[in-house]
Amino acid sequence: MKNVYKIILGVFLLGGIFFAGIYTYAFSGAFLLQPGSEMQADNFSLESPFVVNFPKPIDAKYYKNNINLTPKVPMAIVLDSSLTKLTITPKTAWQVNTSYQINIPQGRAMNFMPIESKILNFKTIDYPKVVGVVPEKDATDVRLDIEDPIVVNFDKSTEDFFIDFRLTPNVEIKYTNNEDKTQFSLLPSIALADETIYTLKIFAKAKNAPDLEYSQIYETNFKTLASAPKTWAQNLTERVEQAKIFTQAKIRMGKYIDVNLSTQIMTTFENGKLLDAYLVSSGKKGLDTPKGTHQIYNKSPRAWSKAYGLYMPYWMAIAPSGKFGIHELPEWPGGYKEGQNHLGIPVSHGCVRLGVGPAETVYNWAEIGTPVVVY
Repeated sequence: MKNVYKIILGVFLLGGIFFAGIYTYAFSGAFLLQPGSEMQADNFSLESPFVVNFPKPIDAKYYKNNINLTPKVPMAIVLDSSLTKLTITPKTAWQVNTSYQINIPQGRAMNFMPIESKILNFKTIDYPKVVGVVPEKDATDVRLDIEDPIVVNFDKSTEDFFIDFRLTPNVEIKYTNNEDKTQFSLLPSIALADETIYTLKIFAKAKNAPDLEYSQIYETNFKTLASAPKTWAQNLTERVEQAKIFTQAKIRMGKYIDVNLSTQIMTTFENGKLLDAYLVSSGKKGLDTPKGTHQIYNKSPRAWSKAYGLYMPYWMAIAPSGKFGIHELPEWPGGYKEGQNHLGIPVSHGCVRLGVGPAETVYNWAEIGTPVVVY
Protein backbone atom coordinates (compact mmCIF):
# COMPACT_ATOMS: atom_id res chain seq x y z
CA MET A 1 0.00 0.00 0.00
CA LYS A 2 1.31 3.49 -0.82
CA ASN A 3 2.53 5.52 2.13
CA VAL A 4 0.06 8.22 3.04
CA TYR A 5 1.12 10.92 5.47
CA LYS A 6 -1.67 12.87 7.14
CA ILE A 7 -1.85 15.87 9.44
CA ILE A 8 -4.78 17.46 11.22
CA LEU A 9 -4.72 21.15 10.59
CA GLY A 10 -7.16 22.17 13.27
CA VAL A 11 -10.50 21.88 15.04
CA PHE A 12 -12.79 24.39 16.58
CA LEU A 13 -12.84 23.35 20.21
CA LEU A 14 -12.91 26.21 22.71
CA GLY A 15 -10.39 25.63 25.49
CA GLY A 16 -10.03 21.94 24.60
CA ILE A 17 -7.34 19.53 23.41
CA PHE A 18 -7.43 17.41 20.25
CA PHE A 19 -5.29 14.21 19.88
CA ALA A 20 -4.22 13.19 16.36
CA GLY A 21 -2.13 10.03 16.43
CA ILE A 22 1.14 10.96 18.10
CA TYR A 23 0.45 14.65 17.60
CA THR A 24 -1.31 16.72 20.26
CA TYR A 25 -2.69 20.11 19.36
CA ALA A 26 -4.10 22.67 21.80
CA PHE A 27 -6.61 25.27 20.69
CA SER A 28 -8.27 28.26 22.28
CA GLY A 29 -11.17 30.04 20.74
CA ALA A 30 -10.18 29.80 17.08
CA PHE A 31 -9.86 27.27 14.27
CA LEU A 32 -6.06 27.15 13.91
CA LEU A 33 -2.88 25.25 14.72
CA GLN A 34 -0.62 26.49 17.42
CA PRO A 35 2.72 27.93 16.14
CA GLY A 36 5.54 25.39 16.00
CA SER A 37 3.41 22.34 15.16
CA GLU A 38 4.97 20.67 12.11
CA MET A 39 5.04 17.35 10.33
CA GLN A 40 8.27 15.76 9.08
CA ALA A 41 8.17 12.56 6.99
CA ASP A 42 11.27 10.66 5.88
CA ASN A 43 11.62 7.92 3.25
CA PHE A 44 8.53 9.08 1.42
CA SER A 45 7.68 6.87 -1.56
CA LEU A 46 8.30 8.47 -4.95
CA GLU A 47 4.77 7.95 -6.23
CA SER A 48 2.80 8.38 -2.99
CA PRO A 49 0.28 11.21 -2.78
CA PHE A 50 0.60 13.70 0.03
CA VAL A 51 -2.77 13.89 1.84
CA VAL A 52 -3.92 16.69 4.12
CA ASN A 53 -7.04 15.96 6.18
CA PHE A 54 -9.12 18.80 7.59
CA PRO A 55 -11.49 18.17 10.55
CA LYS A 56 -14.17 20.41 9.01
CA PRO A 57 -15.17 21.26 5.44
CA ILE A 58 -12.94 24.01 4.08
CA ASP A 59 -13.55 26.91 1.75
CA ALA A 60 -11.87 25.53 -1.39
CA LYS A 61 -11.02 28.88 -2.96
CA TYR A 62 -8.39 29.47 -0.28
CA TYR A 63 -6.46 26.29 -1.02
CA LYS A 64 -6.75 24.47 -4.30
CA ASN A 65 -4.82 26.98 -6.42
CA ASN A 66 -2.64 28.60 -3.75
CA ILE A 67 -0.57 25.74 -2.35
CA ASN A 68 3.17 26.19 -2.98
CA LEU A 69 5.65 23.33 -3.31
CA THR A 70 9.43 23.73 -3.02
CA PRO A 71 11.30 22.57 -5.05
CA LYS A 72 8.67 22.91 -7.73
CA VAL A 73 7.32 19.73 -9.33
CA PRO A 74 4.29 19.48 -11.65
CA MET A 75 1.48 18.35 -9.37
CA ALA A 76 -2.24 17.71 -9.28
CA ILE A 77 -4.30 18.95 -6.32
CA VAL A 78 -7.67 17.34 -5.70
CA LEU A 79 -10.20 18.24 -3.00
CA ASP A 80 -12.70 15.51 -2.28
CA SER A 81 -16.47 16.00 -2.25
CA SER A 82 -16.59 16.29 1.55
CA LEU A 83 -14.21 19.27 1.34
CA THR A 84 -12.10 17.72 4.12
CA LYS A 85 -9.32 15.88 2.22
CA LEU A 86 -6.78 17.54 -0.02
CA THR A 87 -4.63 15.16 -2.12
CA ILE A 88 -1.39 16.39 -3.70
CA THR A 89 0.05 14.03 -6.32
CA PRO A 90 3.13 14.50 -8.54
CA LYS A 91 2.26 14.30 -12.24
CA THR A 92 5.25 11.99 -12.81
CA ALA A 93 7.02 11.23 -9.53
CA TRP A 94 8.79 12.95 -6.70
CA GLN A 95 12.54 13.35 -7.11
CA VAL A 96 14.81 10.83 -5.38
CA ASN A 97 16.44 11.82 -2.07
CA THR A 98 14.84 15.27 -2.07
CA SER A 99 13.46 17.37 0.78
CA TYR A 100 10.14 19.02 -0.10
CA GLN A 101 8.30 21.81 1.62
CA ILE A 102 4.56 22.32 1.19
CA ASN A 103 3.17 25.74 2.14
CA ILE A 104 -0.52 25.54 3.04
CA PRO A 105 -1.84 29.15 2.82
CA GLN A 106 -3.96 30.91 5.37
CA GLY A 107 -7.63 30.11 4.79
CA ARG A 108 -10.90 29.36 6.48
CA ALA A 109 -13.47 26.66 7.04
CA MET A 110 -16.94 26.74 5.54
CA ASN A 111 -18.17 27.91 8.95
CA PHE A 112 -15.92 30.98 8.51
CA MET A 113 -13.49 29.93 11.26
CA PRO A 114 -9.91 30.97 10.28
CA ILE A 115 -7.14 28.45 9.58
CA GLU A 116 -3.60 29.74 9.84
CA SER A 117 -1.00 28.97 7.18
CA LYS A 118 1.13 25.89 7.68
CA ILE A 119 4.50 24.62 6.40
CA LEU A 120 4.81 20.83 6.03
CA ASN A 121 7.97 18.91 5.16
CA PHE A 122 8.80 15.49 3.80
CA LYS A 123 11.84 13.77 2.28
CA THR A 124 11.74 11.09 -0.41
CA ILE A 125 13.57 7.78 -0.39
CA ASP A 126 17.27 7.68 -1.31
CA TYR A 127 18.98 5.53 -3.93
CA PRO A 128 20.06 2.08 -2.79
CA LYS A 129 23.61 2.17 -1.44
CA VAL A 130 26.42 -0.19 -2.44
CA VAL A 131 27.72 -1.82 0.74
CA GLY A 132 30.26 -4.24 -0.73
CA VAL A 133 31.97 -5.19 -3.98
CA VAL A 134 34.20 -8.15 -4.85
CA PRO A 135 36.92 -7.69 -6.02
CA GLU A 136 37.64 -4.93 -3.53
CA LYS A 137 38.63 -1.43 -4.62
CA ASP A 138 42.21 -1.27 -5.99
CA ALA A 139 42.48 -5.08 -6.06
CA THR A 140 45.24 -6.46 -8.30
CA ASP A 141 45.86 -9.75 -10.12
CA VAL A 142 42.11 -10.08 -10.78
CA ARG A 143 40.85 -12.77 -13.13
CA LEU A 144 37.10 -13.06 -13.65
CA ASP A 145 35.17 -16.16 -14.68
CA ILE A 146 31.76 -17.71 -14.11
CA GLU A 147 32.77 -18.94 -10.66
CA ASP A 148 34.60 -15.71 -9.73
CA PRO A 149 32.41 -12.87 -11.04
CA ILE A 150 32.19 -9.29 -9.81
CA VAL A 151 29.72 -9.33 -6.90
CA VAL A 152 27.86 -6.14 -5.87
CA ASN A 153 25.80 -5.96 -2.65
CA PHE A 154 23.23 -3.23 -1.90
CA ASP A 155 21.82 -2.14 1.46
CA LYS A 156 18.22 -2.66 0.28
CA SER A 157 16.21 -4.03 -2.60
CA THR A 158 16.71 -2.30 -5.95
CA GLU A 159 13.24 -3.39 -7.10
CA ASP A 160 12.06 0.21 -7.63
CA PHE A 161 15.16 1.29 -9.55
CA PHE A 162 16.86 0.65 -12.87
CA ILE A 163 20.50 -0.25 -12.13
CA ASP A 164 23.14 0.29 -14.81
CA PHE A 165 26.67 -1.16 -14.56
CA ARG A 166 29.35 0.40 -16.77
CA LEU A 167 32.89 -0.90 -17.14
CA THR A 168 35.76 1.23 -18.50
CA PRO A 169 37.58 0.46 -20.80
CA ASN A 170 34.21 -0.17 -22.40
CA VAL A 171 33.10 -3.81 -22.16
CA GLU A 172 29.49 -5.02 -22.19
CA ILE A 173 28.44 -6.57 -18.87
CA LYS A 174 26.07 -9.48 -18.32
CA TYR A 175 24.52 -9.85 -14.87
CA THR A 176 22.23 -11.92 -12.69
CA ASN A 177 20.63 -10.97 -9.37
CA ASN A 178 19.17 -12.70 -6.35
CA GLU A 179 15.44 -12.81 -5.62
CA ASP A 180 15.19 -9.61 -3.58
CA LYS A 181 17.60 -7.76 -5.90
CA THR A 182 20.11 -6.88 -3.20
CA GLN A 183 23.00 -8.78 -4.82
CA PHE A 184 24.21 -8.77 -8.43
CA SER A 185 26.82 -10.99 -10.10
CA LEU A 186 28.53 -9.40 -13.10
CA LEU A 187 30.66 -10.83 -15.88
CA PRO A 188 32.12 -9.10 -18.94
CA SER A 189 30.79 -10.43 -22.24
CA ILE A 190 34.38 -10.92 -23.46
CA ALA A 191 37.63 -11.71 -21.69
CA LEU A 192 39.24 -8.66 -20.10
CA ALA A 193 42.67 -7.53 -21.22
CA ASP A 194 45.60 -8.64 -19.10
CA GLU A 195 47.32 -6.24 -16.70
CA THR A 196 44.74 -3.48 -17.25
CA ILE A 197 43.02 -1.16 -14.77
CA TYR A 198 39.23 -1.32 -15.13
CA THR A 199 36.79 1.12 -13.54
CA LEU A 200 33.28 -0.02 -12.60
CA LYS A 201 30.67 2.72 -12.26
CA ILE A 202 27.16 2.00 -10.98
CA PHE A 203 24.18 4.19 -11.89
CA ALA A 204 20.56 4.17 -10.72
CA LYS A 205 17.25 5.67 -11.82
CA ALA A 206 13.80 5.36 -10.30
CA LYS A 207 11.51 3.18 -12.43
CA ASN A 208 8.48 5.39 -11.88
CA ALA A 209 10.33 8.59 -12.81
CA PRO A 210 10.96 8.13 -16.53
CA ASP A 211 12.06 11.72 -17.06
CA LEU A 212 14.90 11.47 -14.56
CA GLU A 213 18.47 10.92 -15.67
CA TYR A 214 20.62 8.09 -14.32
CA SER A 215 22.64 9.14 -11.27
CA GLN A 216 26.02 7.64 -10.42
CA ILE A 217 25.90 6.01 -6.99
CA TYR A 218 29.22 4.13 -6.81
CA GLU A 219 32.66 3.77 -8.39
CA THR A 220 35.45 1.24 -7.90
CA ASN A 221 38.40 -0.15 -9.84
CA PHE A 222 40.63 -3.21 -10.09
CA LYS A 223 43.63 -4.40 -12.10
CA THR A 224 43.58 -7.64 -14.06
CA LEU A 225 46.24 -10.32 -13.87
CA ALA A 226 49.30 -9.99 -16.10
CA SER A 227 49.77 -12.44 -18.94
CA ALA A 228 51.30 -15.76 -17.97
CA PRO A 229 54.98 -15.81 -18.91
CA LYS A 230 55.87 -17.53 -22.17
CA THR A 231 59.16 -18.52 -20.61
CA TRP A 232 59.18 -19.33 -16.92
CA ALA A 233 61.97 -18.09 -14.69
CA GLN A 234 65.12 -20.17 -14.61
CA ASN A 235 65.56 -19.24 -10.98
CA LEU A 236 63.48 -21.86 -9.20
CA THR A 237 62.45 -19.62 -6.32
CA GLU A 238 61.12 -17.04 -8.80
CA ARG A 239 59.35 -19.80 -10.71
CA VAL A 240 57.46 -20.88 -7.60
CA GLU A 241 56.33 -17.29 -7.03
CA GLN A 242 55.20 -17.07 -10.66
CA ALA A 243 53.17 -20.25 -10.19
CA LYS A 244 51.40 -18.73 -7.17
CA ILE A 245 50.25 -15.83 -9.34
CA PHE A 246 49.40 -17.51 -12.62
CA THR A 247 48.13 -21.00 -11.73
CA GLN A 248 44.35 -21.10 -12.05
CA ALA A 249 42.18 -23.62 -10.21
CA LYS A 250 40.79 -26.40 -12.37
CA ILE A 251 38.54 -27.73 -9.57
CA ARG A 252 36.52 -25.22 -7.55
CA MET A 253 35.02 -27.38 -4.83
CA GLY A 254 37.04 -28.98 -2.04
CA LYS A 255 40.74 -29.83 -2.03
CA TYR A 256 42.81 -30.79 -5.03
CA ILE A 257 46.49 -31.09 -6.02
CA ASP A 258 47.67 -29.46 -9.26
CA VAL A 259 50.86 -30.75 -10.94
CA ASN A 260 52.24 -28.77 -13.88
CA LEU A 261 54.81 -30.94 -15.65
CA SER A 262 56.08 -28.12 -17.87
CA THR A 263 57.03 -25.93 -14.91
CA GLN A 264 57.70 -28.78 -12.44
CA ILE A 265 55.48 -27.02 -9.90
CA MET A 266 52.83 -28.50 -7.60
CA THR A 267 50.14 -26.21 -6.25
CA THR A 268 47.49 -27.02 -3.67
CA PHE A 269 43.97 -25.60 -3.87
CA GLU A 270 40.96 -25.58 -1.60
CA ASN A 271 37.58 -24.33 -2.83
CA GLY A 272 39.26 -22.63 -5.76
CA LYS A 273 41.83 -20.75 -3.67
CA LEU A 274 45.54 -21.39 -4.09
CA LEU A 275 47.15 -22.36 -0.78
CA ASP A 276 50.80 -22.90 -1.71
CA ALA A 277 53.22 -23.94 -4.46
CA TYR A 278 56.22 -26.29 -4.40
CA LEU A 279 58.98 -27.48 -6.71
CA VAL A 280 58.69 -31.12 -7.76
CA SER A 281 60.59 -33.60 -9.83
CA SER A 282 58.35 -35.68 -12.09
CA GLY A 283 59.11 -38.65 -14.37
CA LYS A 284 61.93 -38.33 -16.88
CA LYS A 285 61.43 -38.89 -20.58
CA GLY A 286 60.37 -42.47 -21.24
CA LEU A 287 59.18 -42.87 -17.63
CA ASP A 288 56.75 -39.97 -17.71
CA THR A 289 54.32 -39.21 -14.92
CA PRO A 290 50.87 -40.04 -16.37
CA LYS A 291 48.79 -37.00 -17.29
CA GLY A 292 45.12 -36.78 -16.41
CA THR A 293 42.87 -36.48 -13.38
CA HIS A 294 43.80 -38.99 -10.69
CA GLN A 295 43.17 -39.22 -6.97
CA ILE A 296 44.94 -40.31 -3.82
CA TYR A 297 44.23 -44.04 -3.38
CA ASN A 298 46.30 -44.79 -0.28
CA LYS A 299 48.83 -43.17 2.03
CA SER A 300 51.81 -44.30 4.09
CA PRO A 301 54.16 -42.15 6.17
CA ARG A 302 57.19 -44.28 5.15
CA ALA A 303 56.57 -46.62 2.23
CA TRP A 304 59.23 -49.14 1.05
CA SER A 305 59.91 -49.69 -2.66
CA LYS A 306 60.91 -53.30 -3.36
CA ALA A 307 61.69 -52.40 -6.98
CA TYR A 308 64.33 -49.83 -6.07
CA GLY A 309 65.25 -50.74 -2.51
CA LEU A 310 64.39 -47.25 -1.22
CA TYR A 311 62.11 -45.63 1.31
CA MET A 312 59.56 -43.17 -0.03
CA PRO A 313 58.51 -41.00 2.95
CA TYR A 314 54.99 -39.48 2.97
CA TRP A 315 53.79 -41.73 0.16
CA MET A 316 50.46 -41.02 -1.56
CA ALA A 317 49.50 -43.33 -4.44
CA ILE A 318 47.87 -41.66 -7.47
CA ALA A 319 47.31 -44.93 -9.38
CA PRO A 320 45.20 -47.86 -8.09
CA SER A 321 48.14 -50.22 -8.72
CA GLY A 322 50.46 -48.09 -6.62
CA LYS A 323 52.90 -47.74 -9.53
CA PHE A 324 52.81 -43.94 -9.38
CA GLY A 325 52.58 -41.66 -6.41
CA ILE A 326 53.60 -38.45 -4.66
CA HIS A 327 56.34 -38.71 -2.02
CA GLU A 328 59.29 -37.01 -0.40
CA LEU A 329 62.77 -37.39 -1.94
CA PRO A 330 63.68 -41.11 -1.87
CA GLU A 331 65.84 -42.26 1.01
CA TRP A 332 68.41 -45.05 1.06
CA PRO A 333 68.39 -47.41 4.03
CA GLY A 334 71.47 -45.63 5.36
CA GLY A 335 69.58 -42.31 5.47
CA TYR A 336 70.95 -40.61 2.33
CA LYS A 337 68.37 -38.45 0.52
CA GLU A 338 68.40 -38.61 -3.25
CA GLY A 339 67.53 -35.87 -5.72
CA GLN A 340 67.53 -32.63 -3.70
CA ASN A 341 69.40 -30.86 -6.49
CA HIS A 342 67.02 -32.24 -9.11
CA LEU A 343 63.86 -30.53 -7.82
CA GLY A 344 62.51 -28.55 -10.74
CA ILE A 345 63.85 -31.13 -13.22
CA PRO A 346 61.99 -34.28 -14.43
CA VAL A 347 64.32 -37.13 -13.33
CA SER A 348 62.13 -39.61 -11.42
CA HIS A 349 60.86 -43.00 -12.59
CA GLY A 350 57.32 -41.66 -12.87
CA CYS A 351 56.47 -40.50 -9.36
CA VAL A 352 56.16 -36.88 -8.26
CA ARG A 353 58.89 -36.05 -5.75
CA LEU A 354 58.61 -33.25 -3.19
CA GLY A 355 61.34 -31.75 -1.04
CA VAL A 356 61.82 -32.21 2.70
CA GLY A 357 59.13 -30.22 4.50
CA PRO A 358 56.67 -29.69 1.61
CA ALA A 359 56.10 -33.47 1.30
CA GLU A 360 55.02 -33.73 4.94
CA THR A 361 52.84 -30.60 4.62
CA VAL A 362 50.97 -31.94 1.58
CA TYR A 363 50.70 -35.43 3.12
CA ASN A 364 49.06 -34.06 6.29
CA TRP A 365 46.73 -31.78 4.32
CA ALA A 366 45.50 -34.19 1.63
CA GLU A 367 43.04 -36.99 2.27
CA ILE A 368 42.40 -40.26 0.50
CA GLY A 369 40.17 -39.38 -2.46
CA THR A 370 41.68 -35.91 -2.99
CA PRO A 371 41.87 -35.28 -6.77
CA VAL A 372 45.27 -34.89 -8.39
CA VAL A 373 45.37 -33.16 -11.78
CA VAL A 374 48.54 -33.75 -13.83
CA TYR A 375 49.06 -31.89 -17.11
